[in-house]
Order: sequence, then C-alpha cells, then structure tokens
Amino acid sequence: MSYAERPQHSNNELNRAGKILVESKSTSKEYLEAIEKVDQWRSCHAYPLNTFQSTLRKKVKKYKGSLVAHRLKRLPTIINKLSRFETLNLTQMQDIGGIRAVVSTVKDVREIQQEYKDSKRFTHALVTEKDYILEPKKDGYRGVHLVYRYHNTLARNGKAKDFEGLQIELQIRTQLQHTWATAVETVGTLKGESFKTGSGSEKYKMLFGLASSAFAITEKQPVLAEHQKLKPENIYKKIKKLEKELNFIENIKGLRAASQFIQQEKIGSYYNIVVLDTVNKNIRIIGFSQDSLKRATKKYAELEAEADRSKDVVLVSAGKLKDLKKAYPNYFLDVKDFLSKIQAIIDAV
Repeated sequence: MSYAERPQHSNNELNRAGKILVESKSTSKEYLEAIEKVDQWRSCHAYPLNTFQSTLRKKVKKYKGSLVAHRLKRLPTIINKLSRFETLNLTQMQDIGGIRAVVSTVKDVREIQQEYKDSKRFTHALVTEKDYILEPKKDGYRGVHLVYRYHNTLARNGKAKDFEGLQIELQIRTQLQHTWATAVETVGTLKGESFKTGSGSEKYKMLFGLASSAFAITEKQPVLAEHQKLKPENIYKKIKKLEKELNFIENIKGLRAASQFIQQEKIGSYYNIVVLDTVNKNIRIIGFSQDSLKRATKKYAELEAEADRSKDVVLVSAGKLKDLKKAYPNYFLDVKDFLSKIQAIIDAV
C-alpha cells in the first residue's frame, strides 16, 4: 500500500505554516505554500492511522453491532482549532489522525479501554487519557479519548520508523453517545452554527445539554454538573418545554428534507471522500481502493482547495456505504435517530 511520506520540513517550519493559515490571506503565495506543508503533515498520519485501525477492528470484532471508522482531520477544522487555541502548534495537535469505535454499552467501552491499557504487545505510548463519560464536557459531550504516540517496535516493515512520534487519537463511545455527538454537528451544519466549538444559539445548546444528561441517565452514568441537583423527570420536562418553544423536531426535519440526493462514484470502496454541499443539501462520494490512499489524499487536498464555505470535504474510511452513514451521519445530514429519542422523551413525560 502506498502512503504519503513524512515531510522533510522541521517542526518549526510546520508550526509556522500553521500560523500562516490563521494569519494570512488565502490568496497570498505564502498561504498557498503553507497549505501544501500542512497537507503533507496531515497526509503522513495515514500510515500510523492504518496501523491503529487494524488493531482496533480486531479488538471490537467480538462486540455485536460495533463500528470502526477513521479519518484525517479536515483542513478548515485544523485552521479553526489553531485560531481558537493561540498557544497550540500544528505539530502538537493530537487528533489530526483520528479513529473511532462505536459499541453498544458503556461496559463495552470500558472493556476496550482497559484492553488497550493492559496489552503488553501494544507498544505505542499513551500520551493522554480523557474520560468524558465520568466527567462529561460542559456542552454534554461524552466518550473516552486515548491519545497515543506512534512507536511500533513490532512492525515488520522498516518504514514504520519514519512515522515515529506521530500522535493518533482513539475515541471510544457508545451508540447513544455517538447519536448525540453527531447530532450536534449535523444540526450545527444545517443551521450554519458551530455548536461543537461553543458558539451558536444558547437555547439549542441548552437542549443538547439536557439531552446529554437524559442519555446519561439511560446509561446509568453521571449527568452534567448543572443538572446534578435535578431529578430525572425534571430534566425530561425541561426538554419537553424547550423543544416546544423551539419547535426543534419539526424545524430540523424541515432543514434536512432536501438532503436525500447522494451521488456515489466507485461503490464499495475502502477510502471515501465525502463532499457535502450544505446549501443544496447534496452529497457526493468519491471512492478509492485500499491500495490507493496516496491518490485519495491528493484528491482530498485538491477538493478542499476548490471548496467554498458552502462545502464540507472529508476523507474517511468506514467500509460499506451503510457503515459510512452510521459512522458519519453528520456528513449525510442524518439526525433521525436523535430526533426519535427526543420524541420518545417528550411522549413519556
């Protein structure tokens, strides 16, 4: 399989390129040169990412209904993160290469989490561990994040040494946690607001926070700090009241009504570039075989460079189209599972 080489630029050069993307005009020569450097840095994470996904797929195989997907971080998201965290450098970013496991229960999450930590054959160095199930983020996000520094002493291919030290983020979450997290992104896309980064309508964010606590109650896990003094029935009543005030379900159904058209090229591909037109609600999928990653990353960079603000472009791998939709429903503007769960809460109050 062909992978992008690790760029010969120093960390200082790469970090400077990241700063240029935040500070310079997108039409400048300096900006275009920085784009190329940042894309080379992003692309080289594909090699360790593939190693991690292979290991994770073996670990979750025994869990019925489990799902594994991995992706290289979108360039606009990289730029946005660098602009939000002024002290963060490009080479310090831990989630440029990200892999995710979605399983049925919190018990499954804990088993996988512990298996990684106990495995003597897993030679990669654990950098950080964040348990957002025991301590949810303020916005309601829940899941477990493990960040590893690539150190593959068991690799048969000597090429592995070229990628020493690159960081990969592993996310493990339940299906219910996944439904919440992807709904936040989807609704944000539909409304043109970035709830994930803390901006957007306060009442929508309040509803997502309440929903997160309601889902946590279902999974017998801690609710958000602001809801700890509330009884479950009071959380459900607040959801019902706020949903009625916002007409949330019907509004979101209306926004996504036009998002049914999917143009797919090369069905059954291993790597897929998903191009979401947020204005026309159209989705284009360009598929690549498993041995065409280098071509896929090159095409990914080209499409990103061509895209305007109305288009989201992402390179992902999750298997068949149905699994791709399950792993990344936000790129298909699919929020029906979340809406059905909110409706069930309302009907039960």
